[in-house]
Amino acid sequence: QVQLTESGGGSVQTGGSLRIACTPSISLSNFNVMGWNRQSPGGQPEVVGTITIGGVLHYSDAVKGRVAISRDNANNTVYLTMNNLRPRDTAVYTCAASHKSGRAYYGQGTQVTVSS
Repeated sequence: QVQLTESGGGSVQTGGSLRIACTPSISLSNFNVMGWNRQSPGGQPEVVGTITIGGVLHYSDAVKGRVAISRDNANNTVYLTMNNLRPRDTAVYTCAASHKSGRAYYGQGTQVTVSS
């Protein structure tokens, strides 16, 4: 069973920064796309951003310019770095991975809370 283990997240004040990590139980090279989704309380899930196996990045308009997704192949980890956080960024952030088989995998989710 493939697992995605997340770490990081937590609580920060407006304008602060956080980094979330996602480490799959198998090599990153098995996934065509890695990314992050988020869901705020009472809100709909939304894509934060993605990175392909070739390193192509995509970010949602809501976070563009404030977040960066990166891959560390040596540590088999994908990172979501978020800067200038705002209260509306408060959500559960979930790592998502699209395996080359076509199957999707998700992490357990990690809470990010931004206070004003």
